[in-house]
Amino acid sequence: MRTQKPARCISVLGTGSDVGKSVVAAALCRIFSNRGIKVAPYKAQNMSNNSFVTAQGGEIGRAQAMQAECARLAPHVDMNPLLLKPSGDNRSQMVLHGAVVGEITSSEFRNDRSRLFAKVQESLNRLRSENELVVIEGAGSCAEVNLRDFDIANFRTALACDATVILVADISRGGVFAQILGTLDLLGEEERKLVRGLVINRFRGDASLFVDGVEFLQKRSGLPVLGVIPYFNNIELDSEDSVMLEELEDPKEIIKTGMVNIATIRLPHISNFTDFSPLMREHGVNLSYLSRPRSLGGISLLILPGSKNTISDMGWLKKTGWDKVICEYASGGGNVVGICGGYQMLGISVSDPHGVEGEKGSSIAGLGLLGVETVLSREKRLTKVTGVWREGGYPLCGYEIHMGITDRKGLAAPVEIDNDGKSHLDGAMSPGGKVWGTYLHGIFDEPKFRNDLLKRLGVVGGYVIDCSLNPVAYKDAQYEFLAGHFQSNMDMENVMKIIGIGADLGKG
Repeated sequence: MRTQKPARCISVLGTGSDVGKSVVAAALCRIFSNRGIKVAPYKAQNMSNNSFVTAQGGEIGRAQAMQAECARLAPHVDMNPLLLKPSGDNRSQMVLHGAVVGEITSSEFRNDRSRLFAKVQESLNRLRSENELVVIEGAGSCAEVNLRDFDIANFRTALACDATVILVADISRGGVFAQILGTLDLLGEEERKLVRGLVINRFRGDASLFVDGVEFLQKRSGLPVLGVIPYFNNIELDSEDSVMLEELEDPKEIIKTGMVNIATIRLPHISNFTDFSPLMREHGVNLSYLSRPRSLGGISLLILPGSKNTISDMGWLKKTGWDKVICEYASGGGNVVGICGGYQMLGISVSDPHGVEGEKGSSIAGLGLLGVETVLSREKRLTKVTGVWREGGYPLCGYEIHMGITDRKGLAAPVEIDNDGKSHLDGAMSPGGKVWGTYLHGIFDEPKFRNDLLKRLGVVGGYVIDCSLNPVAYKDAQYEFLAGHFQSNMDMENVMKIIGIGADLGKG
């Protein structure tokens, strides 16, 4: 057991949501790890439907899994002890220390905040006892005065561990001076004392033109600007925030000549959309997210993604008319794939006898493209698995995260799962293989399977699709690019100084 003092902490807090806190924290984790410091990420409370399953079968936010990989650690539930997964009607599924404990409303969360804060502090204390530094990511804006009494992820956490706070602002939104100075003005005296530096994120253009801005902020706030980080779009990182999808939704043109054109339905409760990142990075693939019904002529593959609320999202497909568009596409010979909740929607029906997603005893007719029936269950299946794509024997690796049992009604299963030496069949496929579904998240990560899929879809125009990329090596290379980008644009020596890191840690 470690006898050293608890690890130092640095909190990356933001002037608002989606200002880049997750990415800044990830970059710091890799930079510190590269310097030989034993560092771990932490986020007390997260709200996201894009989650990750740890090796122990726990569920955490996707960003903390990415940050753990940046820190060269295996993701662990202590890195995100409280995860809220919005399911609609002001309700969220609450995941505490990796396990589902039930549904909770905003008011119930507020009434239970003290107990929950004590629980998430247990995780932070464990991380501090096992590491030399903890990089803490905040949530949303750290200065929401109407939420201050209920906020357990920002200054309440920072104050509890006497963290060094750096404040991140997104200059691409405009109003960066008001973002920073307004946030600082709204902080209490004890909170303000913890803030030791500023980071200006997503700067576009010539940074030398912002020298006066840096000087103004430093003089007005009394804080150093630790970095002006140029905007980048050439580094691929997993996101847990569906805000990213807004930039990709409903493009004017969904068909590009000479490419495999793939469309994914942008469900209201979409989850784990990072499943499709490997497809997006292929040079021969054009992938679009569609929320508004439109013609699917020219689309090589249509994907129904995972959903946090399958019944609600199936209802949305019917209400918007997507159900008719999808069925017409399939009847015309189109290829349709469903992942997890999307797989359930492809079937005949989805039933909810226990009220897992809403009203007890509710049910809804599916698209009827696969002759399967799903019954939602109280227990959530959370497990990392390996397996094979049965036609061709291609190896697969991923995870299952769902609350439901699907009866395939005699249809062929495309996947065989091996879980701790016990095998079972997964998913269902229509005769002819044009429509299929699976519960396996991460199926597109595997190069050989991806190569076979894209070849069957047809490589038009002579494109050579690069399916040789090792997903682990590829991600690690992206983390190194990220660290290099930030290290080139941040005063890391000053960062280490304000944290108090010296020669006693790592190579510092």
